[in-house]
Amino acid sequence: MLKGDSLIRVCGELINAATTRDAERFRRVLTDLPDAVRQAEPAQIADGLIILMPLLAVIPLGIGCDLAQLAGAMAGRTDDPMIVLPTLVDRAASAMEQAARFAALHSAELDRPPDSGDPSLIEPTIARMAGAADRLNIHRPEIIELAEAWFAGSGWLQPLLYLAQRKDVRLAMPQRDRLTAAVAARADDIGNAQWLLGLLLVLDDEPLIALHRETGRGFRLTISGVGDNSQLHTLLAAALRGGRWRGKLPGKVPSAAVVAAATDGDPTPAEPIVGQFNLVDGFGKWIWNDGRPYDIPFFYGVRVVVLDPPPYARSWTEGRLYPLMAPTVTVAESLPRDEAARWLGLVAPPATL
Repeated sequence: MLKGDSLIRVCGELINAATTRDAERFRRVLTDLPDAVRQAEPAQIADGLIILMPLLAVIPLGIGCDLAQLAGAMAGRTDDPMIVLPTLVDRAASAMEQAARFAALHSAELDRPPDSGDPSLIEPTIARMAGAADRLNIHRPEIIELAEAWFAGSGWLQPLLYLAQRKDVRLAMPQRDRLTAAVAARADDIGNAQWLLGLLLVLDDEPLIALHRETGRGFRLTISGVGDNSQLHTLLAAALRGGRWRGKLPGKVPSAAVVAAATDGDPTPAEPIVGQFNLVDGFGKWIWNDGRPYDIPFFYGVRVVVLDPPPYARSWTEGRLYPLMAPTVTVAESLPRDEAARWLGLVAPPATL
């Protein structure tokens, strides 16, 4: 049997097991899928996903979350993850919407919703909600669906958390507004929701003006794939430090290990990452490291970052939040002196804490 044929066979058996509602066989065959994928070529994996898509679109959330995660891993090995992305997005958004309904019903008629990460609570939760079915005005099949969304929803977010670290996936994300709203609503109580929300808010091909008050310099940049402002801080220093003779700002360029931690190397370098600036927005408010570039407000139609001297020593240990996301901070141009002066005349002085 050809290697690709093994994957097609396993996918077909999964469809058959689901169609005949043979849960035990489905789980058994599912364990064969990773090995079959490893032996297959990208085009064969794409064929496997095409076979699995109708099942992914309808399989119950509980039994299907492992299949969803494997489908995400498969998509990452193809040349076109869009094959399965619309289905994964639709199911993930639906899971979060159902989880929100679960939380509302549970809070209104019972008590605080259970820990969504504790699978031992699934059956007791279903039993409690079934006991309150009349008050909840809900039947047992819907109770099971809502409970599955609450407890298995994190598993349906996982493939998107993996795939959305790719820029092409983020740019092509279908139903982005719906997914973002659904994930944001459950960011505090569903395992991966906060992490996926961060990816959905990542800026790509975003213009940015950086101003340096001390020297009167300004730069026009474009940023993509930056997960938080501590990573932006490092990448701005790497892009703009280097000395006047190189047309850049005076000061120490971050070490290769620190830059690698913020881009594609070990996220936790041996040396601490030392802050070189105090980042301030156009209105004078501090840009905190734990925020995101998305949070930097528009100032006269563009996001503006003022690079002020650090008021105190600041360091951190993690270079980036998302290990697979490739960030870029590209200097498009150094602003002419008069334009930099105009911008610096517009921005507010830094707020005092």
